[in-house]
Amino acid sequence: MDNIKTVGIVGTGIIATAMANLCTGHGYETIVFARSDASEERFRRDYQGHWDLFVKKELATPEQVEICKSYLKVVRTYEEMADADLIIESVLEDADTKHDVYHSIENNCPKVQVICSVSSAIIPDVLAETCDKYGDRIVVTHPFNPAHIVPYFELCGGQRTAEGVLDLAKAFLESMGRKPVVLKKPTPGFIGNRLQFALWRECLALVEEGICDPKDIDTALAYSFCARYTSIGIFEHFDFGGMDLNRRTCKNLFPIISDRKTVPEVIDRLIAEGKTGTKAGQGFYDWHGVDMEKYAERVNAPYWKFCHWDLPEKKLGE
Repeated sequence: MDNIKTVGIVGTGIIATAMANLCTGHGYETIVFARSDASEERFRRDYQGHWDLFVKKELATPEQVEICKSYLKVVRTYEEMADADLIIESVLEDADTKHDVYHSIENNCPKVQVICSVSSAIIPDVLAETCDKYGDRIVVTHPFNPAHIVPYFELCGGQRTAEGVLDLAKAFLESMGRKPVVLKKPTPGFIGNRLQFALWRECLALVEEGICDPKDIDTALAYSFCARYTSIGIFEHFDFGGMDLNRRTCKNLFPIISDRKTVPEVIDRLIAEGKTGTKAGQGFYDWHGVDMEKYAERVNAPYWKFCHWDLPEKKLGE
């Protein structure tokens, strides 16, 4: 993009690191703010790990990785991010913490045209409420993990968002092969998590009602309609089926589908029993002895087809 040359990233966590891979892999000079030596060390290890996997998947050569790495700089001060045209904020999901970041950006980064928060729960109006200079430039650009592999992003602005800012953020993500959508207005959970947790609520209801086991639901999802929605959309599907059939099915199913407004008892019971998921070795499944590297491979497998990037051919400055 002609108007975005340098990208700043505030944060060194999972999403921030993935965004650094994505940006440097598409030839953007990328400046990452790290608070400490320890956070920089962790960031550089994970950043390199992502590239190592690209090489393993034959999506990049070691030589191409070295070219991409030349576009990366890690700094300790916001003054060193002064040239950033766009900044990705990826810090703790806490409004006060994010406000402090924005104030530092306002004081040190005069060229910023848009600040992209990866917040998953805080709406842009709250993010911008204490900003004096850049409140009109803050938008949410919510990714899904891993953010450099999963192409979908959800964007929304607030009441103060200036005209053209969302368009600029969207164009920036599209320049890296992302598939961003712009919400007409903010909503908790945006699109993806509202859909995912609506399905999750019904999955839990089926288990609680004694209709089936968790494994049965996972089998149903893997071998029925989920695969379909990797190539067509749900509105396309139901248009094809016809509204007359759709109406009859809605009439029959909607009265029995869960409309629970509280946390399901099965979740609280598992937590009380210490079965909190993989970290405890037990959740709905028994995770003891599971090869987690192979599990991670299965998690990412559907997304590698989106990772044929147009990698930069020359090191930065050449």
